[in-house]
Amino acid sequence: MKLPYIILIDDDVQVLRAIQRDIRNQYRDDYKVVATESATEALELIKELKLKNEVVALFISDQRMPEMEGVAFLELANEIFPEAKKILLTAYSDIEAAIKAINTVKLDYYLLKPWHPAEEKLFPVVNDLLDEWQALYKPDHEATRIIGFQWSPKSHQLKEFLSGNLVPYIWMDVESDDEAEKYLTSANASKSDLPLVILKDGSFIINPTLPVLAERVGLQQKASKEMYDVLIIGAGPAGLAASVYGSCEGLKTLLIERSNPGGQASSSARIENYLGFPSGLSGAELSRRAITQTLRFGTEILTPQEVRSISIKDGYKITELADGSEIHSKAIVIATGVAYKKLEVEGMDSFTGAGVYYGAAAVEAQACRNESIYIIGGGNSACQAAMYMSKFAKDVNILIRKDKLSEVAANYLVENISNTSNIHVLPHTEVIACSGSTILETITLKDAVTGEEKTVPAKALFVYIGTRPGTGWLNDLVLKDEKGFILSGSELMKDKSFASIWKLDREPFLSETSVPGIFASGDVRFGAMTGISAAVGEGSMAIRFVRKYLQEM
Repeated sequence: MKLPYIILIDDDVQVLRAIQRDIRNQYRDDYKVVATESATEALELIKELKLKNEVVALFISDQRMPEMEGVAFLELANEIFPEAKKILLTAYSDIEAAIKAINTVKLDYYLLKPWHPAEEKLFPVVNDLLDEWQALYKPDHEATRIIGFQWSPKSHQLKEFLSGNLVPYIWMDVESDDEAEKYLTSANASKSDLPLVILKDGSFIINPTLPVLAERVGLQQKASKEMYDVLIIGAGPAGLAASVYGSCEGLKTLLIERSNPGGQASSSARIENYLGFPSGLSGAELSRRAITQTLRFGTEILTPQEVRSISIKDGYKITELADGSEIHSKAIVIATGVAYKKLEVEGMDSFTGAGVYYGAAAVEAQACRNESIYIIGGGNSACQAAMYMSKFAKDVNILIRKDKLSEVAANYLVENISNTSNIHVLPHTEVIACSGSTILETITLKDAVTGEEKTVPAKALFVYIGTRPGTGWLNDLVLKDEKGFILSGSELMKDKSFASIWKLDREPFLSETSVPGIFASGDVRFGAMTGISAAVGEGSMAIRFVRKYLQEM
């Protein structure tokens, strides 16, 4: 099996030998470590590696080199191996250049010289970056394959599910990939049977349901214990944070997710304002880190599993799942978040999953290469999607009802979009119709000011507008507002029926619902602040109150 490469570049021989010694001693069993004093020589080397189908996992380059600066080298190297991680070695005087490189070349880390002791200053950084790289890299012979039609809703569902659950896969469009036909023949399947999933052990599944696919790729779907201290429903940022804090504090914790851990955040191509990550990180990477962390503390995660109802017996919570099984717990945290609203636009339902997508830009980005696409919505998620899609699509058109993007998006995103030539913002514009044969082909736009309508070709339409709480499954056990958001704490006490429902001597905790021991966390809670950081804070806060409640039992 081929080992990935780590490439080291520094014109200072002493520094090069030192970094080569440290990296080679630590990583030589899993990576080929190559060092050179010349940036030009390094570029020729990586071009040759690309032709030989080799893989580079990490570049470590000094900033000050006579042939070219490190930032310039990394920019060129990024064009050849865009998935490789990048570290810039800098002196204190070069920090400003390194910070600029975070945006220009998507630098992953800048490392001040000297980096000794390596055990404290070098290896933790490199370990983190290599773990992140390995999470997304799988050799072709070890990867799951999905074979189907590009614009098939079922194929999209499978891709979105595996991507959301951090299962690496290779997508093969049966209409454009010559190798796809060979797999169909081997599985004795026809195009009418698609999608076809080839697992890494060589076995296959024809047109699988999500539970079947989940079981075959090793995702847990059944609880192992009879009773849990806390059951968390929803694995978005709030639910994941609650699970981390619950498990690390010794609570028997179970986390249930109906589709993809990470929630809406997992589909964000780049989150640049999350504390502690100056170079930003993707929503998928944030989810991976959180899942790894909570599993390490002992959380059980069931996916895909859907909750049907909750009932109370002698103070204990009985949660019935869609498959008929029951989960018994002492406390519950509902963290089901919000979903994008389904738009009532003529023809749109016919193309959901076949050109019209609610979120999921990262999943379908490759299919939109050199095409014109449209994004409805101007919030942060929409803008992050636009920035990511601009690397693939010929034109990315953002449709907003406001006059300016700055009225709805964060300033750093507005600036990034204004500096991206193939992103266009169309103010006071809405979609009024979608059309096509079997897949989306055109959309009709209307200017809300002039009333002008025009029909334009569109390969894909991504919807990032409006939110509705994920409480459609929830019975009337807990009080909600008219929109379905769950009332808790002081907001709960304002409800006219509170006095007749709440029977404890104490007031409800901040995130506690009308049922003692059932808590709401994140966007699903009425009055909660929006955003990933706020959701993470809410999740950890909910566990604090869970512990207080358990002490009362």
